[in-house]
Amino acid sequence: MSDETQPHHARLPERGRPWEELRDAIQGLRRDDLDWRHGRHSALIWYADDDVERVSSEAFGMFLVENGLGLRFFPSPRRMEEDVVAIGRELLGGDDGVCGHMTSGGTESLFLAAHAAHAAREWARRRQPTVVRPEVVVPGSAHPAIDKAAHYLGMDVVRVPVRANFRADSVAMEAAITPATVMLCASAPTYSLGVVDPIAQVGEVAARHGLWFHVDACVGGILAPFAREIGVAVPAFAFDVPGVTSVSADLHKSGFTPKGASTVLFRSAERQEVGVFHFDGWPSGRYSTRTFTGTRPGGAIAASWAVLNFLGREGYRRIAGTVMATRARLLAGLAAIGGVHVWGDPELWALGYGLEGGDIFAVADRLESQSWHVARIREPRGIHLMITPVHARSVDEYLVAVADAARQVRATGERSAVDAVYWS
Repeated sequence: MSDETQPHHARLPERGRPWEELRDAIQGLRRDDLDWRHGRHSALIWYADDDVERVSSEAFGMFLVENGLGLRFFPSPRRMEEDVVAIGRELLGGDDGVCGHMTSGGTESLFLAAHAAHAAREWARRRQPTVVRPEVVVPGSAHPAIDKAAHYLGMDVVRVPVRANFRADSVAMEAAITPATVMLCASAPTYSLGVVDPIAQVGEVAARHGLWFHVDACVGGILAPFAREIGVAVPAFAFDVPGVTSVSADLHKSGFTPKGASTVLFRSAERQEVGVFHFDGWPSGRYSTRTFTGTRPGGAIAASWAVLNFLGREGYRRIAGTVMATRARLLAGLAAIGGVHVWGDPELWALGYGLEGGDIFAVADRLESQSWHVARIREPRGIHLMITPVHARSVDEYLVAVADAARQVRATGERSAVDAVYWS
């Protein structure tokens, strides 16, 4: 039995332990955690700087007890959530009719509004009451949260092969539409390779067929507008595309807020309303929620509001500049390594790279043996990276490690026995 499958035994102490002792114990438990402060991670962590961390921590702590479920009783986090949604609406090109709410993360945002989620299902049933098991058509690169949502909601996902450039094929997606299709989805950018799907083309397909079209902008939605402001060619991907119905954008990714914060925005209040859950048969009265969760941490709302206002447009432009400059260094360095190539032509900070004449997973093995956290891509076979400001410190060291590993793998012909397994 591996350590992960061994039964774990712990007992609640009879008497509480002093915080000083517990703090030391926690620090000890963290000794084997991912070393993200030195930029040795490929994903999972979005860290701007120590000042943003301080603002996040203090704002979160101020609302540690407040419950985001009962905003009628807590007008301050309600106002802050309204502000966060309004900021997101502006960044994503929405007019005054666009509305939405915060969620716990990208999976919940996708679940609620996009990837075969509740809102689209209920909307489809009103339009097509004969559809018993609705379908969602997506490119093969779509995030698996769509399949998770479909599993829970009794829907089917039709994954369509992407084009040679790894972007969604709008023609093939249109050909996959059937009378049971209720939604199309695309990404800006895709998680694995960081390429932006042709949102405008898919939007035209959705408009022709009267379908709900959701854009998964969880990775890029918050920072991409600022990358555009500093001169990066970011294509239209949100409500500036007429066919888009809803957009999800994670605050705790490229917004650099604490974990547990995302947004889901809808083209109109009518679109948002179909996703609200109402129940009136409870002794305590009418129960209505816009999110999958009931209780929501008030701290996540307050900290997101605080970080957005602390950084401002200038701060986000600065982060975008650091990230894109680091990306340029990384791409140049990878191009100089024999056999290494970046898959596709990613516009933003997510990317994947492969290796000709050798097994890229064997390169990953070697990197992991040097305490680099490596995310693997099964198709196309590669290594995945999400670049954040902290990577500016480690990119040169990382390139040296990749070059050495690639050289040895190509020379020895070694193969990895490890498959691409996403963390859980």
